[in-house]
Amino acid sequence: MAGDPVSWLMIEPGWTVSDAAGEKVGKVKEVLADTQTDIFHGVLVERGLLGDEIEILADGIAEIHEGHLRLV
Repeated sequence: MAGDPVSWLMIEPGWTVSDAAGEKVGKVKEVLADTQTDIFHGVLVERGLLGDEIEILADGIAEIHEGHLRLV
């Protein structure tokens, strides 16, 4: 990933999500957070052509860069 890490507050639907080895897992569908209390729970990731969804908890995310998340 290029560039400096960014805050979870910048995550948007459509960002690419990859596993620890760099293989694409899917794309962010929704950010799971409470912005009023500044608590980040994780993301809902849409993967595959069938639109399967998986929930990735915050502690499963290793890095956040603009446009991309890398998992642990």
